[in-house]
Amino acid sequence: MAFFLNADPGFDSEGFKKQCTDEEIELNVKANPRNTKKDTMEYTYFDERLYRGNRYKVEQSNAWMDAFKGTIIRYEKLTRNWWSMLWLCITAIFMRKIKV
Repeated sequence: MAFFLNADPGFDSEGFKKQCTDEEIELNVKANPRNTKKDTMEYTYFDERLYRGNRYKVEQSNAWMDAFKGTIIRYEKLTRNWWSMLWLCITAIFMRKIKV
């Protein structure tokens, strides 16, 4: 079973591409204009329409989560506590959206 990852230009690196290939992850990454190795981009698949639609959703989700400062600044020291706060944040956002 293969997974799909839509990534911004910050993830355009040979190491990241190799790791995604090793983990059988289909990568849709926009080319980084500051990347000096232009010849390596020829084999990379990029779908602009898919990228634009998904990037909007990711940025919108991040904007919703900005209301919960505990998840941004990371006051929690333990990872499990931070994940718990993140799930509380997601649950609160979901409850607002469905107006319960």
